[in-house]
Amino acid sequence: MEAQNNNGDFAVGCLLSIKTTLGEEFQAQVLTFDRPSDILVLHILRPKRNIRLLKANFIKEFTFLGQADDPLDVKKCFLDLHNLQAREESAIRQAELEAERYGVGVTAEAQSIFDALSKTLPVRWDKTVIVVMNEVRVSSPYLPESVIGGTPAANERVCKVLEFERKRLQTRHGGQ
Repeated sequence: MEAQNNNGDFAVGCLLSIKTTLGEEFQAQVLTFDRPSDILVLHILRPKRNIRLLKANFIKEFTFLGQADDPLDVKKCFLDLHNLQAREESAIRQAELEAERYGVGVTAEAQSIFDALSKTLPVRWDKTVIVVMNEVRVSSPYLPESVIGGTPAANERVCKVLEFERKRLQTRHGGQ
């Protein structure tokens, strides 16, 4: 059967053997098909059970294997929807945390310094200022002289990491 479906839909519950334009082959059950985005939500059966989103235009060919019951029927659901929702929420939170690690409007050098500080100290961005341990602030140009606030010990620690990272960056860029 060709990848184009006669009515443009994939019926919920149908079992398919799919070959993608990237050469992947797997068997799956259709959980849902979103016509506006042309995306299938599939429950991969073989080779490994998983959930997958797939643009329909990435399907090179498919074979209809049969029709099963609605996979999301609450009475027969083989998916733990609460677990899936918890995984989704966890993934969103993780993505948000990762996004917070990247400065907006800062240089690659500033990001490198932030990353070096984050290996041993709690850091966050406050616009273009690096805030370390919620007390020490490092402003552009991110030199030891740019460090303000915090206890003398915390301030000294941040200055040492800054000096070390600047030397490392200078060695890396000077050697190229």
